[in-house]
Amino acid sequence: MIEALISSKTRVKLLLKFFLNASNKAYLRGLEEEFGESTNAIRVELNRFEEAGMISAQTEGNKKIFTANTRHPLFREIHNIVMKHVGIDTIIDNVLSQLGEVSEVYLTGGFAQGNDNHIIDLEIIGSVNAAYLAELVGKAQSLLTRKIRYIVFSKEEYTALSAAHHLLPRLLIWSK
Repeated sequence: MIEALISSKTRVKLLLKFFLNASNKAYLRGLEEEFGESTNAIRVELNRFEEAGMISAQTEGNKKIFTANTRHPLFREIHNIVMKHVGIDTIIDNVLSQLGEVSEVYLTGGFAQGNDNHIIDLEIIGSVNAAYLAELVGKAQSLLTRKIRYIVFSKEEYTALSAAHHLLPRLLIWSK
């Protein structure tokens, strides 16, 4: 969908990297390794985003570290477009509406790091109807070009495991 509007694959990757999870930080060489593209192509797009005020840069040692500018007037809209591109809005609407007592849903894995991926990883906290969840995930997957992988924790399980989970990249995408 977004590729029809934005022809630069590098630009799309940068939008996903910085606007899916605003806490993501990256530097040029790291993006080169992650994207598998030349530093020149990435640098051109980073400069455009920086000139437009959509990303900010800070120098740390000899590295220029980039982050999304959450104060930019278009940040929220771009974030919403990226979420729609990934299909997370569809998952939330289709999967959580009548699922049970869900308190929080986290995006984990590649997408939480701002990387495009064919698998969407979710952590669901609460008490849910497992059969109904599997049915709804199947419906959501048929609407998307991505697979959905999920794990459900009770509030107690999640609290007990939370120390280990804070090491993983996570993005809260829904809470009660």
